[in-house]
Amino acid sequence: MTELTVTEENYIKAIFHLSEDVEKSVATNEIAAQVNATAASVSDMLKKLQQKKLIIYEKYYGVRLTVEGHKRAVAVVRKHRLWEVFLVDKLGYSWDKIHDLAEQLEHIRSEELIERLDNFLGNPKFDPHGDPIPDSTGKIHSVKHVLLSKMKVSAKGKVTGVKDSSAKLLQHLSALSIKLGTAIEVLEIIEFDGSMVIRTDEKKKITISKQVAENILTA
Repeated sequence: MTELTVTEENYIKAIFHLSEDVEKSVATNEIAAQVNATAASVSDMLKKLQQKKLIIYEKYYGVRLTVEGHKRAVAVVRKHRLWEVFLVDKLGYSWDKIHDLAEQLEHIRSEELIERLDNFLGNPKFDPHGDPIPDSTGKIHSVKHVLLSKMKVSAKGKVTGVKDSSAKLLQHLSALSIKLGTAIEVLEIIEFDGSMVIRTDEKKKITISKQVAENILTA
């Protein structure tokens, strides 16, 4: 198996995330935004990835991962999400501090280390943001989420993840004592701006903006 550079792994992971929920090719400008690179740099990298048979790149039509490319991308995602669990559960990091560290750790090559890490953590199914962790065969266990913003008055659910895992949102949710597993009941939806009054399992009444509600996943 050909070893990939860190940059190559970052590209196939970016393509995976961009195409994860849709059955279509990914535009090169989307990839450029995701990896923070120029159009010229993206074009050069896509040619290399195509030569390694990791992507199918058709000019004007976009980019798709090959079976091998998808397999390699899922392996990187698996490592990233396992390291996030380790950082939170074993080292005590808060969920808004772990993404950048996991970005570095995900490029460790040793498959044996990752399998030992998975077993050490008890084979977790989800990372600290609620994203599913691929198993050793690459299978991803999906869960049906409902956006909090789609819930009606009197509806109840538990927080199962976040759509946006940026540090700013996670810090905001932590300040509101909202985390994975928090029980939520919708008490009121403000017609003017779509903000919501909710009650958490701590019996607190909280008003959250429509933007925040659109980024909280429940089940």
